[in-house]
Amino acid sequence: MIYLSREQIREVDRRAIEEYGIAGVVLMENAGRGCVDTLCSLGVSGPVLVCCGRGNNAGDGFVIARHLDLRGYQVRVILFCESADLRGDAAANFAILAKCGVPIRVVTGADDAGWETDLDGADWIVDALLGTGSRGQPRPPLDGVIERLNQQPARRLAVDLPSGLDCDTGEPAPTTFRADHTCTFVAAKTGFAVPAARECLGQIHVLDIGAPRNLIADVTAES
Repeated sequence: MIYLSREQIREVDRRAIEEYGIAGVVLMENAGRGCVDTLCSLGVSGPVLVCCGRGNNAGDGFVIARHLDLRGYQVRVILFCESADLRGDAAANFAILAKCGVPIRVVTGADDAGWETDLDGADWIVDALLGTGSRGQPRPPLDGVIERLNQQPARRLAVDLPSGLDCDTGEPAPTTFRADHTCTFVAAKTGFAVPAARECLGQIHVLDIGAPRNLIADVTAES
């Protein structure tokens, strides 16, 4: 298995966009659709709850929700920030999703517990809260959100990596999403090889999102 660091993954993304002309929104589309392919292969027998933060990880979550809806699955989205705080490809995919009729709940306050009703009956919970750039303990309200998600009987899938897990060191924060499955993009992350990370990762699925094979090889060789 190939392992790439946070900076190596950023370099793959940057060069795929700038040198190969692959739009970031295309990479995001491939990532989200790949996650849905994995979910479907694992079996979806009830509602899927997609929990999103404000970065590109959230954009992957919006794509996931749209493709689940396209395939006829019941899906709900919770966005833990103002939609106006979204930027770039994540904002573009939120705008698309908002027109698709998928239920979206926006939660902006640490004392807003109304979203917890959306947990009822969920078959899968998808963690699209924090991405590879995150370090240390998740800040409120996400720390409390992750704690509640970990208490649910639903199966749990992490997008790229579990929120709260350090991409490079593999060190889980005191509050870290505990996934049954992790769909990671391009390559496994360096921290995944650390024994402490294993209890949060579950089964790892490395997904191809369209980054050229020779680009990945170049970035790996240059480090």
